[in-house]
Amino acid sequence: MSDKETIQNRSNEQTFQVPKRLVNGIHYYLNKDGLMVFTAVYHLTRGFCCKSGCTHCPYDFDGPA
Repeated sequence: MSDKETIQNRSNEQTFQVPKRLVNGIHYYLNKDGLMVFTAVYHLTRGFCCKSGCTHCPYDFDGPA
C-alpha cells in the first residue's frame, strides 16, 4: 500500500502525487488567520510548481510578471 495518492487536476489534466495523510508541521501549518500553508516538503512531494506564488515554493516561482 502506497503512502501517496494520485490526483487528477481537471483544469490542466495534470496528474501528480500527494501524501495520503498530511501532517501538520511537516506538510503544512496554519497561519495566524487559520489558513493552511503548504511547506516546501509538500511541494517537493507533489513534484511540480502550480505557479500560484506559494509562500514556500521550492521551484523559485516569483509570481505573475
